[in-house]
Amino acid sequence: MLHALKTVFIFFISISVYSQSFVYSKNYFRWPVQVKPGIVANFGELREGHWHMGLDIRTDHKVNTPVYAAAEGYIARVSVHAFGYGQAIYINHPNGLTTVYGHLNKFFPALDSFVKLQQYRQESWDIELEFSKNELPVKKGQFIALSGSTGSSQGPHVHFEIRDTKTERCINPLLFDLPVADAVAPVFTKLAMYNRNLSVYDQSPALFTVNRRGDKYSVKPELIRTGFARLSFAVGAYDCVTGSTNRNGIYSGEIFFDGQRLIEFVLDSMDYIETEYVNAHVDYKYKYNGGIYLQQLFQLPGDHGRAYKPQNSNGTIVLKDTNVHSVRIEARDVFNNMSELTFKLQYSDRLARAAGSGSGSDFPPNEVNVFERDDFEVYLPEHCLYDSIPPSFSQQKQPQLSAVSPEFRFGDPSIPFYGKINIRIKPSRPITDNLKSRVVIKRTDKKSVSFRVATWQMDWLAAGFSDFGSYCAFVDSELPVVNDLAKGDTIDLSSSKNIVFYPKDNSGVRTFTAELDGKWLRFTNDKGAAWIYNFDERCSYGTHLLRIKIEDLVGNITEKEWWFRRLPYQPPAKKKSHTGTKRSGKTKLQKK
Repeated sequence: MLHALKTVFIFFISISVYSQSFVYSKNYFRWPVQVKPGIVANFGELREGHWHMGLDIRTDHKVNTPVYAAAEGYIARVSVHAFGYGQAIYINHPNGLTTVYGHLNKFFPALDSFVKLQQYRQESWDIELEFSKNELPVKKGQFIALSGSTGSSQGPHVHFEIRDTKTERCINPLLFDLPVADAVAPVFTKLAMYNRNLSVYDQSPALFTVNRRGDKYSVKPELIRTGFARLSFAVGAYDCVTGSTNRNGIYSGEIFFDGQRLIEFVLDSMDYIETEYVNAHVDYKYKYNGGIYLQQLFQLPGDHGRAYKPQNSNGTIVLKDTNVHSVRIEARDVFNNMSELTFKLQYSDRLARAAGSGSGSDFPPNEVNVFERDDFEVYLPEHCLYDSIPPSFSQQKQPQLSAVSPEFRFGDPSIPFYGKINIRIKPSRPITDNLKSRVVIKRTDKKSVSFRVATWQMDWLAAGFSDFGSYCAFVDSELPVVNDLAKGDTIDLSSSKNIVFYPKDNSGVRTFTAELDGKWLRFTNDKGAAWIYNFDERCSYGTHLLRIKIEDLVGNITEKEWWFRRLPYQPPAKKKSHTGTKRSGKTKLQKK
């Protein structure tokens, strides 16, 4: 099949030896769609739990816009997933870079057929395929796919990335002279001040209104008097490209104290393993509780990402006198359009009494921290915390009949951390051997719910979580549920174009499998909700047996089957029209 695929998709190109170095080459990459260049999101735009790692390219709000290779190279990888980039293509190029095209609706015909064949061979809708550089060469501008909105997409567009092929580090695509016009400087919306004698999580920022005059901004009041001897600032800011009001992220921000540069953040490149550090870059707690994104012009002690470039400090300002000092903050986009925010700063002994200081009992960053009780434990790895946190704890009674522990609350859900913490719970009642594999730990807060299958560690239940909140262990004995296909002994689906199922489970669906007449049948899945089979050559006309199997996180299984028939569609016969003298319901004689 792969040989046939190459025959259909053959190009006469010569690929030079791949270089491990690259430059931001002008005109190397073309715009990947034949639509007026425009973006709805840029590299470094702030997202929940991550920076945006590429460009979201406009497709005029439409799916099935042709997508073209941005440069010569070869298709190195194809992925199909319900979430993330949905259906995606990865092209390696001779200059040592890789371009990524995500949220696609369909691959070019030969590749689409090959991917479908591999899904049947592996009996899996989710799939990852890799190719050598001689199997699927492409020319610059070659048609490779149709755009869509698959995966974790909120609307039609193409997600486009440029990566270093060797390291897979994402690079800001707008550094490569792509045809996006931008003569608009970033916009400041807010200034925030923090007491750095406290953790950022032990305070609410002092907020200041900013006034605009062109690309120059000032603060109201112009002189900020403070009792904070050690302090830092954050800004609310966004950027737009020419001709668009869509709010994108800013490229860089830097702060100057009495003319001396303290620190700068630059969003020029990022590893996926680092993108979670966005939670240390913004005031996560303020955003969690309903505020805007505030980008911090200081580096938290537990932030080990690459965004910040310290100059003369980590961004903390130390006031040693009561003199009036000048502060300047600059925000830039990738085209070097710059806005400037300036104000004065003065330390006040009178205000210092209300400034506050740390409690000394918090868990510090860059250390292993452990919370232990007789029935509940939390292990926080060394590089988990961004700043000090209070180890708050409370306990509630067992919330439901299936619970095998009280509900333990640890930490504040509005405080982020890097990676995972390990939660251990000692069951409050015996669990029989046949149910031990069906124990789940549930985490909740006011915004979200998550489940993890518990692992046994002696007499303890353990699971890793990415958020603080309330934790409770329970036995999951509930079977997954799914809608019925229809009622009847043999269901007539002759007029149907597809079959759709919506499986659900109290703790989450792990797998969905379908068989037609004893053979695996490919159901597509987008965004996790619906599993869809569109009738194709795999289901001939006639009578068939369809079986589905749904398994949840702990192995509870629901199986169903239906007989159905599918016959060629017959349009309804047209009624014969009557002719003669009796047209209006009356004879000619009656009309007279």
